[in-house]
Amino acid sequence: MIYLRKANERGHANHGWLDSWHTFSFANYYDPNFMGFSALRVINDDVIEAGQGFGTHPHKDMEILTYVLEGTVEHQDSMGNKEQVPAGEFQIMSAGTGIRHSEYNPSSTERLHLYQIWIMPEENGITPRYEQRRFDAVQGKQLVLSPDARDGSLKVHQDMELYRWALLKDEQSVHQIAAERRVWIQVVKGNVTINGVKASTSDGLAIWDEQAISIHADSDSEVLLFDLPPLNDIFEACLFAGFLARSGRVLMYASGVLPRR
Repeated sequence: MIYLRKANERGHANHGWLDSWHTFSFANYYDPNFMGFSALRVINDDVIEAGQGFGTHPHKDMEILTYVLEGTVEHQDSMGNKEQVPAGEFQIMSAGTGIRHSEYNPSSTERLHLYQIWIMPEENGITPRYEQRRFDAVQGKQLVLSPDARDGSLKVHQDMELYRWALLKDEQSVHQIAAERRVWIQVVKGNVTINGVKASTSDGLAIWDEQAISIHADSDSEVLLFDLPPLNDIFEACLFAGFLARSGRVLMYASGVLPRR
């Protein structure tokens, strides 16, 4: 099954300095039908104006991934890291027992465009850490996150993998899905057809009970593919972002606490 989360149906908040689109419930945007998917808790599509950013704030027990699309992020944290993350690079933090950090756009003229993604860890209370890396493959499917940091990928404390997948127009490829795994695809740019479902820039697709994904690039395209664990294996207290068929429309449901920065 495939559920298409259209870009213009996401939550939206424009604060002047920050224009943010929320795939799942976040801050003042709350929809009980969109609380997350498997281990994914947040996918925010943020544009930050020149010289602006997120001041120092705390996090705990969350894997926080940033993918910079345009501009540069200036990062500083309580672990002593002070780094710049340019377009094309990924940054991950394990908040674990607790961190404080800030993320700014250091440019005086250019906007910053990024995805911020929160992933629930397999266990709480881990030691905080920070990594960043550039993945130079222009085309094809490249592993970005994995639990064992294999093939030069960044480590994530969860039974999941993230691939950056870039395709040229009219290219077609297949990704096999292991039994009971969930997949989320976020279209970074372009137009694609996935198992017959058309999706465009900033759309998301939740995929379950499928054996494979066949992707066709209707234009030069880039997607992020999250290969995720079965829900019941990671959430004992509640079913976090399951699916119901209700009135002919597939809906997501969950119970959980609304996170705030």
